[in-house]
Amino acid sequence: MDNTIRHEGKVESIEGKHIRVKIVQTSACSACKIASHCTASESKEKVIDVYQASSHSLQIGDDVIVSTSGKTAGRALLLGFGFPLVLMLTVLVTLLAIGQNEGVAALAAIVVLVPYYLVLWLFRDRIASGISFTIE
Repeated sequence: MDNTIRHEGKVESIEGKHIRVKIVQTSACSACKIASHCTASESKEKVIDVYQASSHSLQIGDDVIVSTSGKTAGRALLLGFGFPLVLMLTVLVTLLAIGQNEGVAALAAIVVLVPYYLVLWLFRDRIASGISFTIE
């Protein structure tokens, strides 16, 4: 089973080894034939940064396929959503268990995300080296 995530996109800019690719991320129903008549369809444009050694054959506007492994996507999901959820629930349950007010516990559970995402931002270059995309 192929465990690779692929998106079609267009090269937006090339700066040495740094290639920016614009992809259109669509929900399953946005690819439907009647999606233009339905309010449930949804698509978003996103820009993916690809660091690739050989960019000499690419031109701005070229159609490309950007891919990453399922393991990389899982790591990104854990960092962005999994660990913050566990952190929030841990703070919330701990404060409620020691008898803290529900409002204070809920606020503390939200506020604990500020240092978490600050640490992610500080280590963004290190994280980016482990979460990478390639152009096929």
